[in-house]
Amino acid sequence: MLVCLLSLFLMCLDVHSINLNIRQSSKKTGPPGTQNMSTVHLAVVMPHSFFQEKEYQKKMYKASNSFARMDFQKSFKLMPFVEMLQPMPGPTEVLSKICEQFLSQNIAALIYITNSEKYGRETVASQYFLELAKYVGIPVISWNADNSALEQGSVQLQLAPTIRHQAMAMVSLLQRYKWHTFSVITSQIGGYASFAQTFREIETESKSFEQHLRIIDVVHLKDPEEIKEIEKTESRIFLLYCTRKESKEIMRFARQYGLTTKEYVWIVTQPVIGSGLEAPQEFVPGMLGVHFETDTRALVNEIETSMTVFAHGLSRLHNDRRITMEKKEEMIHCNVSCYSNGPVQWNGGLKLRKYLAGVHIPPSRSNKPHSIAFNSDGSLKYVELKIMNLRPPSEAFTSNRWEEIGVWNSESSTKVDIKDIVWPGEALKPPEGVPERGFLSITFLEEDPYIMLSPPSACSPTKGTICQMVADFKLNGVNITEEKRNPNSTIFKCCSGFCVDLIRKFANDLSFDFALKRVKDGKWGGIVNGSWNGLVAELINHETDLVMTSLKINSARESVIDFSVPFLETGITILVSKRTGIISPTAFLEPFDFSSWMLVVMVAVQVAASSIFLFEWFSPSGYNMTDTHSQGNFSFVRTLWLVWVVLFKAAVNVDCPQGYSARLMANVWALFALIFLAIYTANLAAFMITREEYFNLVGVQDSRLSNPLSLKPSFRFGTTPNGATDFVMKKNFPNMHMYMKEFNKPTVKEGAKAVKQGSLDAFIYDATVLEYLVGQDDECNMLTVGSWYAMTGYGIAFPKPSKWLPFFNEQLMLYRENGDLERLQRFWFTGACKPGERKKSSSKPLALAQFMSAFFLLGCGVCLSVVFLIIEHIYFKFLRKWLGKLFGGNKWCNLLSLSVGNSMQRANGKPQVDEKHVCKSDMCGNVMENTEAELNAAHKQIEMLEKQLEKIDRLSIGSQEDKLSLFSKADKTSLHSNKAEALQAKSKKDISPSPDDYPVIKKDRVSLEAWKESINCVRQRDIVKGETWRRKYQEIETVL
Repeated sequence: MLVCLLSLFLMCLDVHSINLNIRQSSKKTGPPGTQNMSTVHLAVVMPHSFFQEKEYQKKMYKASNSFARMDFQKSFKLMPFVEMLQPMPGPTEVLSKICEQFLSQNIAALIYITNSEKYGRETVASQYFLELAKYVGIPVISWNADNSALEQGSVQLQLAPTIRHQAMAMVSLLQRYKWHTFSVITSQIGGYASFAQTFREIETESKSFEQHLRIIDVVHLKDPEEIKEIEKTESRIFLLYCTRKESKEIMRFARQYGLTTKEYVWIVTQPVIGSGLEAPQEFVPGMLGVHFETDTRALVNEIETSMTVFAHGLSRLHNDRRITMEKKEEMIHCNVSCYSNGPVQWNGGLKLRKYLAGVHIPPSRSNKPHSIAFNSDGSLKYVELKIMNLRPPSEAFTSNRWEEIGVWNSESSTKVDIKDIVWPGEALKPPEGVPERGFLSITFLEEDPYIMLSPPSACSPTKGTICQMVADFKLNGVNITEEKRNPNSTIFKCCSGFCVDLIRKFANDLSFDFALKRVKDGKWGGIVNGSWNGLVAELINHETDLVMTSLKINSARESVIDFSVPFLETGITILVSKRTGIISPTAFLEPFDFSSWMLVVMVAVQVAASSIFLFEWFSPSGYNMTDTHSQGNFSFVRTLWLVWVVLFKAAVNVDCPQGYSARLMANVWALFALIFLAIYTANLAAFMITREEYFNLVGVQDSRLSNPLSLKPSFRFGTTPNGATDFVMKKNFPNMHMYMKEFNKPTVKEGAKAVKQGSLDAFIYDATVLEYLVGQDDECNMLTVGSWYAMTGYGIAFPKPSKWLPFFNEQLMLYRENGDLERLQRFWFTGACKPGERKKSSSKPLALAQFMSAFFLLGCGVCLSVVFLIIEHIYFKFLRKWLGKLFGGNKWCNLLSLSVGNSMQRANGKPQVDEKHVCKSDMCGNVMENTEAELNAAHKQIEMLEKQLEKIDRLSIGSQEDKLSLFSKADKTSLHSNKAEALQAKSKKDISPSPDDYPVIKKDRVSLEAWKESINCVRQRDIVKGETWRRKYQEIETVL
């Protein structure tokens, strides 16, 4: 005994002497040339072990010697030392280690290595130690088998596989064997929340992959006996994350509840397997797991790995020429203290960590078979995990034992090579991962288009399902096979429709078979004499597994049965029939509303007429309103007539204005009239048709429904009894419910038929069903009116409680998300008649705002005409004479405008010269010759009169006889005597007559005045004749 104690004491002295020598070596003067090198202190924290301390020191010394030729040796001198930490250190010990030992020695980094997998108080102690190191800014390189601390926010570099690495290895097994659904089971182990969250993230990421993974349930066990709850799920693959001790109790209860048979697969993590390969007897052969070495040998080997990482990081710092040596010194010497008033966090340590995290060490320069590099979160990029399989006892081993069957690595994370494997229950093939197909009895009640009945022969593998129409006891003695082939069978029918297609999809996705059976009493389910009947009664009595039809969700039904989430929204609406009417006697006025007609007739017409008249009045080139011309006076009434003629496009003669501004305004009004007539004509066709009349009810609150007796005859309406609509009407409108009882119909089809035939005025029922019937009506004579009332939905009904409810809800949400429900609805509810579209295309009187652009055009025309009127005045007052001198003699101006050319010629005193036109016909030529002859005769007459007038002026002092003889010559030229006498009187106006000649002189003066007036008339006629000649030519050319 004494010898043993002595040997133990000598061993302790040996270990401490090694440690002392290493520490003291840092104080000695180095070899020549190293006096200027900076010392780098590195703390290696290991689990406290009296017997392993020597191994720690040897491994650290060996690793230090291997760095002799690395680049950092030129500038830095590495001085590592080992510090051991108790398995469950208190806060005071942890604080003392960091503040008094590590910070006082100005360490550059900290290596923390532990293989503890108890996941209890030791986990908390490790987290406290690492978080405190992070707080002061010391870089940490850790190999922590209990690596839950990493997922909880620590930023150290982690050399051990993380929780995510283990999760990805599990996923590779799921993908290899096409297990797409699974459940996650955890205990109170540290990091359980991170484990569950990791799989939720993987599930989200897998939605973009071909094999989509789906978590059925996440169970956090506070008591191992709670594993019984998993029995209710459809999951057959369980991923277990707990400690080895907890896994024993969990698997014991799992076996007790039948969760370890050949249908189930359990995949466990490293904490369940532990460091040894021996498995507890509670474990079931065939279990799978992921594993990495955590024994003492692996623990010691990680010292060399972590020091290699630090050495390469130090070399990266040394080789960085971008920073000075002073800055590098700040990164390797910790300058903070727990007891000073300076900064708490070491900024240099945070910068040094970036150099450590950026290392890339090839396998040839480390003790690992793969490269060493880190991700942005501090975890390793390249990780290998062993895939383990639990084998039953054999000749070599007397108990269950874990055996390696494959290796997973992070570089090819989706692939894993598996060799010989033992499956649960010694099965020869992998489990399917899903439960065996179940069987459900489904009750229905037919209603188009949800479930429609047809002969059994109408069913095919892809269309419809055979459904049973009678109770089970009525099948006794019936040849079922022959009856299903009978086209006239009343026992079996072919069921098809929206709900049938939906239940077939459920059966395929949830792996179950089903049988459709009609409800025995043919009722939807209502309270009669205090008890439920129909579909609801069969669910309450557990006579069926679920009800699949157009069963509406309401509060009364929800109190006794369970509903899924709604698969279709609905409400209560009203069905009415159309009646053919007559064309309205005022249909021609209906394209526009009253205000629009008043604006056109009373405002637009008057404004346009007034504008044209005023522009013509004030225009310098317009008609002289005080004189009478060939067309008469251009009055306001004539202008108003012009406006109405243009508006209605009447083929009658009108007086056209002469002024440019008035003409522009007339053209703008013509454009307005064109737009107005186009809109009116286009909209008129919609009103000149036979009207369809119907009862346009606003909803179930309409006064015609609440007070039907006020109409003569009374208003007749009804619904189907004992249904959801009947329940709502009875609850919310009791008086209406009592009145409509005599008009109720047993089925919806009979109610729709009664409305169409006129025996009912309206039928109240579910909106989606009525909309479908309207769409399927051959004559399109029915429609739904009013807003939906009591909005609700159709749901799948289950008895309370049912394990199927959450699965159906999950699938329904998936169908709604991917559009399957919408596609089914579009297929089954689309009919030939589309009342919604017809309502949208119905015409309404056009309001003023709908053709305000035409009035805007008219207003712009008025403003533009005012501008033209101003330009006209400027032209006639200032520009015409100047332009006449410049272009008046140029006949090319007439090519642009005859009136402008003539105007410039008259401004220069030049006579109007009419070009001789060439006629295209003999009639035109004759008329032109006659007109020219009249014009030439007028010119000759004017010349003769002017000559006679000149002679009279020369003979003003002659005798009375000479004057009379001159007058007689004038008479021979077809001039009247009164004109000659007037002209003679004018010639003698300066001679004082004698008293004897006074009567003759007076008579001559009158004749002379008359002659002068005749000359003026002839000249004016000459001007008029020229205008008439041109107008006649244009009319002749137009006619011929």
